[in-house]
Amino acid sequence: MTHPNRRRFLEDSLLIAASSLGVSACRTSSAVRAGGEKKKDEIHVAVIGLRGRGRAHIKAFESSPDARVAAICDLDEAIIEPAAAAVPDARYVRDMRRIFDDPSIDAVSFATPNHWHALGTLWALEAGKHVFVEKPISHNIDEGRRVVEAARRTGLVVQHGTQARSARATRQAIEWLRSGGLGETKLAIGLCYKERNGIGKVSEDQDPPATLDYDQWIGPAEMRPLRRKNLHYDWHWDFNTGNGDLGNQGVHQMDLARWGLALDTLPKRVVSCGGRLGYDDDGDTPNTLVSAFDHGDKSLVFEVRGLQSGAYRNVTIGTVFHGEGGYLAVASYDRCAAFDTSGREIRVFQGGGNHFQNFLDAVKAGDPDAVSANSVDGHLSSALCHMGNISYRLGEGRKLADAIEPFAADWPAGNEAVLRMRSHLVGNAISPIDEVLVGPELRFDPESETFFGDDAERANALGSRKYRSRYVPPVLG
Repeated sequence: MTHPNRRRFLEDSLLIAASSLGVSACRTSSAVRAGGEKKKDEIHVAVIGLRGRGRAHIKAFESSPDARVAAICDLDEAIIEPAAAAVPDARYVRDMRRIFDDPSIDAVSFATPNHWHALGTLWALEAGKHVFVEKPISHNIDEGRRVVEAARRTGLVVQHGTQARSARATRQAIEWLRSGGLGETKLAIGLCYKERNGIGKVSEDQDPPATLDYDQWIGPAEMRPLRRKNLHYDWHWDFNTGNGDLGNQGVHQMDLARWGLALDTLPKRVVSCGGRLGYDDDGDTPNTLVSAFDHGDKSLVFEVRGLQSGAYRNVTIGTVFHGEGGYLAVASYDRCAAFDTSGREIRVFQGGGNHFQNFLDAVKAGDPDAVSANSVDGHLSSALCHMGNISYRLGEGRKLADAIEPFAADWPAGNEAVLRMRSHLVGNAISPIDEVLVGPELRFDPESETFFGDDAERANALGSRKYRSRYVPPVLG
């Protein structure tokens, strides 16, 4: 069996460029899958986005007896060979719209950059495809609500990539917590203490890879020249295409926090403080951030640390719930531990799960409610991250030495987190005269999902975006 090679993919790219439509046609592999025609009840999946996470999607779906990866898609011809080698019978499609036009595809799995998640999902739903979409479900608040509405209108299955919801350990731990295992629990602290290096600094516009259509890669985002060394992955640290680590790793922990505290709406207030500190590079998202969220009688705090850091309650990436009887530490998806007020371990929950199989089971059953992480949960958890970033982006500079308790007195957990942040930064030799941004306290209407009051106009502008004409999200009737 011959694997597709780089030359063949380049030939496809040249055919694409010559196409009057400016998009590719599907290329069917010369190899034929054993068994020939589609098996009864076999779900044909297309995976869109073929770097590391996309290849994990391929492996997960190919490992299921219920699915076959029938198509793979990525705009960059140079990075598709590992995916093509993993599924040599799958056809390669460069333009995702050809996937949506294909009636043989039942479901689409998105592992693209964040700015494509919502639009791709909406296009897929409009075409009648079930969707597995990586976190965050959206690049901004408005997009997430559009996906929720589209999922409801179409009745199709949408699974959000917050896989902790399918793990036995987290499901049992959250059930125990919500049933009163620690007594009354009103505070959750999410943590992303994940050391990141700077992405470098360039002095002029960079040439995008010649192996992709940069205009289409930008898609619904604002067209800007490439001003960083690496197009791929480092898009996370550019607000035009990514959401920083709050909207990257943090969506998982924010989702757990919401789940454990039984929060089914967005908060009434949000405030943030942080900066991009410790190096000078081309990123514009914070590598150090504290965001606090007020849900009335319950609170969330999220901490991002991109410099070398210790742990909080022995957790570096995870969620810690503080209750009357102690705390619950969710430090991984397959093991959670509860401790009493003296720090003695009192309960352990263990066991993993298969988020992709959960999606396939829901598709087979034709039941959108059977997924562990539906579009509503995806939207709310992602929107929390967007809200924290919005307060940060509207912030004003203040010397680190002056950021003692930058939030109002009724944000005690947030101010305590800022004090921890200051200690962390000082430990990383950040100067007391370096500036952090202290965001405004933004008021929010959970029903309309819009900001109101002071700074509302600027905040709501960041809660959506202006789309280029070819990439305006559809309104599904």
